[in-house]
Amino acid sequence: MNYQAMAVDAATGDVDDSVFRLLVDAVSDYAIILLDPDGRIRSWNAGAERIEGYLAEEIIGRNFSIFYPGDLVAEGRPAHELGIAAEAGRFEHEGWRLRKDGSRFWADVVITALRDAGGRLLGFSKITRDLSERREQDELLRRSEERFRLLVEGVRDYAIFMLDPDGHVASWNEGARQTKGYEAEEIIGRHFSAFYPQEQIDHDWPGQELQFALARGSFEDEGWRLRKDGSRFWASVVITALHDDNGKHIGFAKVTRDLTERRRIRILEDEGRRITTFIAMLGHELRNPLAPIMNAVSIMQLEHLESARLRMCRDIIARQLQQMVRLIDDLLDVGRITSGKITLDFQPVPLAEVVNDALEMVQPMIDQHQHQLTVSLAGEPAWIMGDRARLLQIVSNLLNNAAKYTPPGGRIAVTLRRTGGNAEISVRDNGLGIDPRYLKDIFNVFVQVTHQPEIGGLGLGLSLVQQLVTLHRGEVSAFSTGEPGKGSEFIVRLPLITTSVD
Repeated sequence: MNYQAMAVDAATGDVDDSVFRLLVDAVSDYAIILLDPDGRIRSWNAGAERIEGYLAEEIIGRNFSIFYPGDLVAEGRPAHELGIAAEAGRFEHEGWRLRKDGSRFWADVVITALRDAGGRLLGFSKITRDLSERREQDELLRRSEERFRLLVEGVRDYAIFMLDPDGHVASWNEGARQTKGYEAEEIIGRHFSAFYPQEQIDHDWPGQELQFALARGSFEDEGWRLRKDGSRFWASVVITALHDDNGKHIGFAKVTRDLTERRRIRILEDEGRRITTFIAMLGHELRNPLAPIMNAVSIMQLEHLESARLRMCRDIIARQLQQMVRLIDDLLDVGRITSGKITLDFQPVPLAEVVNDALEMVQPMIDQHQHQLTVSLAGEPAWIMGDRARLLQIVSNLLNNAAKYTPPGGRIAVTLRRTGGNAEISVRDNGLGIDPRYLKDIFNVFVQVTHQPEIGGLGLGLSLVQQLVTLHRGEVSAFSTGEPGKGSEFIVRLPLITTSVD
């Protein structure tokens, strides 16, 4: 061990070093040195050599300010510390110190004034411990806690805050501010029951939640909560009981998420399912009485009626009955598609035949309204993989709409063409047209193209067209300026297939 001490008598201020040597030799983790009253180093132990980096012969006799960074020396910190130790008897501090190589280390320093029996200051003992590793761990922990704090405070989608054991708000993050509307200074210290509707407070639901969380470790709930402005929102809440290392209860963590929009969507989806079920039931119930009515009308059509008025009434019943059957079939199809119960029989289908068959179905209505019909079919065969009956339903619905919404004597143009890898069916008319504001909604269920009651309909046809086209991996678009006489155009695009017929 490199150690030096000056042994002189008490009259000259020197001390016997025998006991001091025993003490110092037993300790290696501490730098233990003696300073004279002016701060000059008078002894040096192995711990000092290890921590500070100097050999005894390099450092004894120099002022201890050599261990201090330049800024602290400039402030007069070394002399200040000796002054406090001389006056108070002791000075303790943690801070940066320097090694011989200029590197810094975090030191715990204790300076003690040494006096003789008469109270004369003989010098100082200085004990230094290197706490760099502990400080590094503390700093890592502090940074981790700071990052976690910043993370929690920065979260916007969740209200994350702490409650004390009695339920008073102890912290507040940005998500809590946005969700509940309170600034931190407005809510910290208040009881968290401020977020609950009065009917829940009357039943002490906030208190019961804390009891459940304490008993079970955590508690989850969904229900109405209040914002600062008194408005309600649907919240998902998780309350977790917190305990320290000794198991003592220190409070609760509370995480709240605003699920109002999700709840609204869920309600709409549930309502949609109920409507679909109702439509399916309604369609079946209406179907039952129609069968005997259709049979009765068929028998009436076989009989010769002398009365022109009776014949007119019979024919009106027959036409309106066909309309009712079509509407009910649409209702049933909407229900089947929405519930996923529709089954398609996919086969190679030539679209030109589908268009011709659809025209044949709608021809009586076109003739009745004296429409000018133009048909242009692709020069090359256009085959797709699809369900022929459903494809016929798609085209006939579009033609039906064109005939229905085009005034007598109007024009209807049907075009089938190939564009790249797709087949396109266009149905264009010069009828009433569609207000461009409503084009984005035109394929929704129960949306009417027009509000003219004499035209009628349930607003199911275009919705069925879109859903059936989608099931065929295609798309349908509607175009209209909304100007009278310029009508509208519907284009169905379906993927082509290659067949031996091509």
